Amino acid sequence: MLKVAPVRNRYNHHSFTSNVGGGEHFITISVAPDRPFHAQLEEAVATYDTAIRELGLERNSAVFRRIFLSDAINQVESLRKSALVSHPEEGPVSVSIVEQPPLDGSKIALLAYHIAAAPIRKQQLFPGHVLVEKGGSRHLWSTGLCSGNCEAGYGTDAQTWDAFANLTAALTAVGANIKDHCQRTWIYVKDLDTSYLQMVKARQRIFSIAGMGEHSHYIASTGIQGSGSDRFGRLLLDAYSALDLQPGQVSYLTAPELLCPTRDYNVHFERATKVAYADRAHLFVSGTASIDRTGQVVHPGDVARQLDRAIRNVAGLLESGDADLQDLMYLVVYLRDRSDYPMVHARLAQHLPEVPAVYVAGAVCRPQWLVEIEGIAICRNAQPSLSGF
Repeated sequence: MLKVAPVRNRYNHHSFTSNVGGGEHFITISVAPDRPFHAQLEEAVATYDTAIRELGLERNSAVFRRIFLSDAINQVESLRKSALVSHPEEGPVSVSIVEQPPLDGSKIALLAYHIAAAPIRKQQLFPGHVLVEKGGSRHLWSTGLCSGNCEAGYGTDAQTWDAFANLTAALTAVGANIKDHCQRTWIYVKDLDTSYLQMVKARQRIFSIAGMGEHSHYIASTGIQGSGSDRFGRLLLDAYSALDLQPGQVSYLTAPELLCPTRDYNVHFERATKVAYADRAHLFVSGTASIDRTGQVVHPGDVARQLDRAIRNVAGLLESGDADLQDLMYLVVYLRDRSDYPMVHARLAQHLPEVPAVYVAGAVCRPQWLVEIEGIAICRNAQPSLSGF
């Protein structure tokens, strides 16, 4: 059953519950702007505590958090000392910290994911990698993967190789690999307008070595402007991998009447990936912009109509996976021009008033794209022959 909570105390959430595999809860948090970072951080911690309490969640149900900062270099030291990064009652939690300024004028925003009402076991496998075991299946959450050689002049292409090598090593340690087990990546690139192509070329070579190509499949992904707290870091990689899936559980979603395959313009990711379980399905929607079936930018210069088209494209992808927009657990909205935020916020609230959304600054891979959206949907599935979540 899908439960929707209204905004209160500056948090919102969506939940998917089931009698079989337990509940999944996604929480978004914003804070009041116009105060020092320490005050906004304290509010974020308090609001998160309130959300956990009011939703009836245990602290150790926390699996993943992404924290969006306005100035990571100057804020990360205080953040790392807070309960958003480490809480004594939680055990290991996969925490992603990315500089993508929240567009409401605040310095911090939060997206959190909890698994409740079902026993889970969490293990800090390596730095940046948390292994979650549930119902006999293993899930690897990887965050903040970057180069260990972030020095001036060490380029985006080399740092892409290093980040994916880190992910590959962790997967190898648990008997897995990128091609068969990694379902979703988030790639944050500093100075995206000038560095995106370097990342794309390196990723293509990495995927080719891993056995991925146009005759197999790629990985659902977002490649967006963002950075960490290292001044010379050019790239951060987050990833989610499902390690114990059966044949037939994974499918790759398309909507060819609306948007073309990414390979048509020489980039390499899936538009969306569906992972089906006995009682539910997870649909990982990649970063999606205003693109048509020929690969062209639709409505250049008009952010409102670009948002409408991006939503239409997401709806088409979800429909191909037997889901719809109401199944979205959350959205992250990336805007190139911060001045577009008030209009985009109001317009998305009209389209999808019950879907929690985080709005952050982030240039998209083509300068002509003014807005991009991504998210995760969860819908009911009735295939008892599949493994449970």
